[in-house]
Amino acid sequence: MIMALVCWLVGSLGVHRYMMGYKNWWQQLLLTFVCGIGSVWALIDLIKILTGKMKMADGRDLE
Repeated sequence: MIMALVCWLVGSLGVHRYMMGYKNWWQQLLLTFVCGIGSVWALIDLIKILTGKMKMADGRDLE
């Protein structure tokens, strides 16, 4: 639930992905953020987090 809140508040900056251990995604996120569609990416991630389809970078489930 904490990760969903972080994604909701600062998802367009990718903070939630950094906290989950994903390190090599920032180039794509920066490009989408600069183009103005970073919030779409964050919304998709929020849905994945809330439905349990997104996991930590090492494969563990979110707690």
